[in-house]
Amino acid sequence: MECAEYFRSQAGYRRCFEELLKKWKSYGRPTGVITLEKTSEEERRLLGGILGKTFYDSTIRFSAADFERGLQKTKFAPVDMKELLESYFGRKILTNQQEKERRQQEKDRFFEKIHMHFAADGAGAKNSAAKWICQMREKKAFGFHLLSREFEKDPKEARVLAENTGRALQKLFPEKIPGKSGEAFRETVLAVFAAEISGNPHFFDRGTTGGQLLIQALCCITQDPLPENAHQWKELLLKAGIAPDYVSSLVHVYGVCPETSQGRHPAYEAFRLRREACTVTLENLRYAAAAWAPKKRVFVVENEMVFSFLAEQLRNRKADVGLLCTSGQPRTAALKLLELLAGAGYQILYGGDMDPEGITIADRLWKRFDGSVEIWKMAPADYRKGISGEVLKESRLMKMKNVEHPVLKETAAIVKKDKKAAYQENILRERLEDLLSEG
Repeated sequence: MECAEYFRSQAGYRRCFEELLKKWKSYGRPTGVITLEKTSEEERRLLGGILGKTFYDSTIRFSAADFERGLQKTKFAPVDMKELLESYFGRKILTNQQEKERRQQEKDRFFEKIHMHFAADGAGAKNSAAKWICQMREKKAFGFHLLSREFEKDPKEARVLAENTGRALQKLFPEKIPGKSGEAFRETVLAVFAAEISGNPHFFDRGTTGGQLLIQALCCITQDPLPENAHQWKELLLKAGIAPDYVSSLVHVYGVCPETSQGRHPAYEAFRLRREACTVTLENLRYAAAAWAPKKRVFVVENEMVFSFLAEQLRNRKADVGLLCTSGQPRTAALKLLELLAGAGYQILYGGDMDPEGITIADRLWKRFDGSVEIWKMAPADYRKGISGEVLKESRLMKMKNVEHPVLKETAAIVKKDKKAAYQENILRERLEDLLSEG
């Protein structure tokens, strides 16, 4: 187009045409006011020629409509503004609304193709992957926004994400397909599973886009809420038959034995008979059917140094008491062992620090194991005995706002008032007395 060639050859028109493009994309016609700041003499001369004006100031303003009318007075007339802009920029121009509609149509086709891909595979629309895609589209949930965002960045990568996640669901939740047979999926570790599905052992790692999408998809199939922390993330994966790993999650024990279908685990029974503390990993609990302790009450602390001191004292006194150490926030192995103990009818006595974090951990355990967990030496009187000089910040104190256990609630109120933490190391003797009276 000769007209466009002319304007391209004159650098002084460049900024004007960029602004004209913005106006056209917003309104679909030449309308609105264009403002150009710090203009050069060449820009003012060239634009003044089209507009029939003389500009003196460095900042100039004119309407897009006036510029379009000026074009019709040039030798290039008649000039179609849209054709001129498309020829000038070398591409088809859509309004912002048209562009939005185009992207939406492409995204709809993307989700439709993914759904058809899985619906055509095996059990049709009933298979887990097709169900997920269908629910994702209908409810705009379960990874819809995440996958839409990835589609806008790179459609090919988005398809890889969706297909890998869909294959993962089909592997984890296989449908019975007439005329087909195969081995049921066996529990495996996350890295091995990810490598089998995608070729990349880190594809479904926590925090990666693939990992986030898999969790969203699992929540769709299992109807679980989205995990809020690392433990809930692990629990959801375990529920689906995947373990992040079986060895990093652990719990320290004294006098407690996991049980298999054949009875007490011989290795842990040997530790118990030798009165030695030991470590139980999630791997050791994979096939545990129950757990055993010498009395019907099991004591739990969260501090390793406290556990070591108490376990050594119990050993020296030859006391038969069950004692666990969660090492702070209980990990999956600790919760698994506590579930086994609670299921076998044991009363669990939990005692931690009387600071915001310790109180909230105790409260969550009490809520989780309704009726099986008793709070141990974390009452206001224990707080007074264990109080330290550490001043607590308001941001930490706010963590206790949702505490519900009656005793912990009282203690939390005093902690908020005093703004000081109390530690279990300061009431070790009192806790040891309870353990010794038990054994």
